[in-house]
Amino acid sequence: MYKDSVKPLEELLDSVRDIEGFPIAKDEDIIELSKPRYYTACPNPYIKQFIEKYGKHYNPNNDDYHREPFIGDVSEGKYDSFYQIHPFPTKVPHKAIMRYILHYSQPGDLILDGFCGTGMTGVAAQQCETPDLSFKYKIEKEMPLVKWGARKAILNDICPSATFISYNCNKPIEKDLFENKVKQVFKDLDSECRWMYQTNHITQIGENIKGQINYVVWSDVFVCPYCNNDYIFFDAAVDIKGGKVKKEFVCPTCNATITKSDCERANTTFFDTILKQKMTQTKHVPILINYSVGNKRYEKYPDGDDIALIKKIENMEIPFWFPTIRMPEGDESRRNDKYGITHVHHFYTKRNLWVLSKFLDSIDKKNLRFKFALTAVAQQITKLYRYTYQSGTWGAGGGPLSGTLYIPSLYKELNILRSLKQAIKKQLKALNNRTLDSNNVLITTQSSTQLNYIPENSIDYIFVDPPFGDNLMYSELNFIWEAWLKVFTNNKTEAIINKSQQKALGDYKKLIEKCFNEFYRTLKPNRWITVEFHNSKASVWNAIQEAITRAGFIIAQVSVLDKQKGSFKQVTAPGTVKNDLIINAYKPKEEFTERFLKNAGENMEVDFISQQLEHLPIRPNIERTEKMLYSKMLAHYVENGFKIRYNSTNFYRTLSDNFTDLDGYWFLDNQIKKYTDWKSGLSLDQIKVVFDGQQVLFVSDEKSALTWIFNFLNKPKTYSEIFTAYQQIATTSEDEIPELRIILDNNFILEESKYRRPLSDKEKDEKNKNRERELDRAFSKLLQQAKTQKGKIKSIRREALVHGFTKCYQQSKFDDILTIADKLHNSVLESSGEIMDFVDIARIKTSGKKKIEDF
Repeated sequence: MYKDSVKPLEELLDSVRDIEGFPIAKDEDIIELSKPRYYTACPNPYIKQFIEKYGKHYNPNNDDYHREPFIGDVSEGKYDSFYQIHPFPTKVPHKAIMRYILHYSQPGDLILDGFCGTGMTGVAAQQCETPDLSFKYKIEKEMPLVKWGARKAILNDICPSATFISYNCNKPIEKDLFENKVKQVFKDLDSECRWMYQTNHITQIGENIKGQINYVVWSDVFVCPYCNNDYIFFDAAVDIKGGKVKKEFVCPTCNATITKSDCERANTTFFDTILKQKMTQTKHVPILINYSVGNKRYEKYPDGDDIALIKKIENMEIPFWFPTIRMPEGDESRRNDKYGITHVHHFYTKRNLWVLSKFLDSIDKKNLRFKFALTAVAQQITKLYRYTYQSGTWGAGGGPLSGTLYIPSLYKELNILRSLKQAIKKQLKALNNRTLDSNNVLITTQSSTQLNYIPENSIDYIFVDPPFGDNLMYSELNFIWEAWLKVFTNNKTEAIINKSQQKALGDYKKLIEKCFNEFYRTLKPNRWITVEFHNSKASVWNAIQEAITRAGFIIAQVSVLDKQKGSFKQVTAPGTVKNDLIINAYKPKEEFTERFLKNAGENMEVDFISQQLEHLPIRPNIERTEKMLYSKMLAHYVENGFKIRYNSTNFYRTLSDNFTDLDGYWFLDNQIKKYTDWKSGLSLDQIKVVFDGQQVLFVSDEKSALTWIFNFLNKPKTYSEIFTAYQQIATTSEDEIPELRIILDNNFILEESKYRRPLSDKEKDEKNKNRERELDRAFSKLLQQAKTQKGKIKSIRREALVHGFTKCYQQSKFDDILTIADKLHNSVLESSGEIMDFVDIARIKTSGKKKIEDF
């Protein structure tokens, strides 16, 4: 523990109250949910002391750290007990994260996860101490120099539910003590609530005994558009033997052929005694009961006693506290308003709400293990739980639809007594006999846009799985959990695209960039950040890359993480990325950064390229190509507002004068032997896989098209071969790029009916000069259009725009940049970080000029 002189949390709340992301809650609820000093349900005021105790001071004079990006295959499933301990919208298996931690860090190093979710980065950091033997053996074969030993971790998330889950996943369990408390709680719970889940069972000899309900299936009731009679959806649409729900079915009353979308839902009106008002909700009826007698399972239609039991419970008042708060504004959180599901308690059947509230009343509020069991089931036992047909069985599988608050037409009301007991068992299985130490992990609840208490240059490695655009609305999805915890996400700085929060792509970019600025500030120089990406939209992909590079990081490698089992949306939605992508980037060395800034980048181009090549894997890599090296250098100079001396032609000459080209990729002299040794060890089949596999992820504009073609032409190919492959990956509708044939003719060599890369300096110079002349003409035409056209310009050739802006920047023609920028449609400006970099610098330069003129 830390020094005894450290103040208690209640005395420190005011010191952290203004930090971005401070949750919405009463102080007493924040304190009740926290376990200072290693976990606080608010910004953690003890971070500095944690870092002072466990961090290693950064000294550039004796820092000999060096890593190339991790390039091994990562494939880890979701079936580990840690992964299954608690549901969450998205998770990365801790064993996958362990590979990155083991590669990039040493035992005792300080790891940061700024979007920690369920805290798997903390679990991974701790499990580096004593991994299971099969995993240890596997890793030692892949990484012979691996150093085992626990790392320290700082975990942060803006969502209180996430940090609460993280704390419980990273804290060891005191099995005997916990089990004794569990017995007492469930004894009390069973005596109060067991009767609610009893149903009649008639034995073979006609004896009526009681069975215990496992689950009840409820069905929507619809109104036939032809006869206006109600019908039960299950009875009309479910094909029990066929194992499917029919799209077309027959109305039981008038025999008309109908579909679900043809019909309105039937409604029921009741007086909500909690809200003290009349409510109208869609009508659901119980249609099937799955129950057990001893070890045997049975199914039956609800009888009169079952219906009477439900009505009896409905007419009783729950004597314990439960959340009755209105669902927040949001496309996802308010999606059920039209069905009358407007408040948290509406998501539950009365008996499940009763049991959950009784459970909360029975536990020691300071024992977060019991609350952890509560949140583990709090969303699972709602009306979100789907009744489905899987593996030849009705009722198998199901669960809420991941990433949504969708209420299905057929839902399962689970026996919450069983669900709570199963949640406790999962905790014991995952956290018992594991090497976990509360002292290894510190957890804070705040926005990563403002990591005040983490000093600069103090973190050894960062792994983050940030929110990506509009794919998941975390604060909305977590609201039901947080309603039970009484501590809510302050979503003002939540980095998402969300209509209700009035956050568009531009707002998302600003917030995510602010987060990466903090990651850059806190990370030690020459160290690495790994970013997981799982959104298929090129615009969001670009936004993430721009945030990383604008913060100052330099991207070195993009690879694939296979979680082995995709979510519903990942598997079925058109155009989605099946596997998650991993971006590895580094913070430049302090010595280089200081010299670069001091010299305003002058004569530092070769140093910049050397540093980049030093941080790349010594094998074929897109980042080693001429175009990507030039693009990285250009971006780095423009972002700092420094003079650019090179165009693409003389940049390539600089490459040839200082570095070595092998197979179309550039290397430092001291990397050549390692590369040739690696290549000589490959079989022909392996060479084909490695070289053909070097492809860009999103071909959305001319630049990415050229990069893709360059890597595709690792050996000469016919136009037909290129066209067929290109059509499968290219989506360039938002960029006025030339046709494929023109791109090939202008940038590559046609020889014996096959296209190849330019090889000699003469070929490269000729192609570059011709390309620059063509881009000059296209930019001149665009500038003239901007000067004469009244409306906004929506469609442009981006490569010509970037080329022209580069020349304007070099020649200090900032007015020309702004003339075009003022006429560009916002979607064009937001589509490229390169474009915005030039526009931002031009506005700064002209603003300064105007002030001088005014003076």
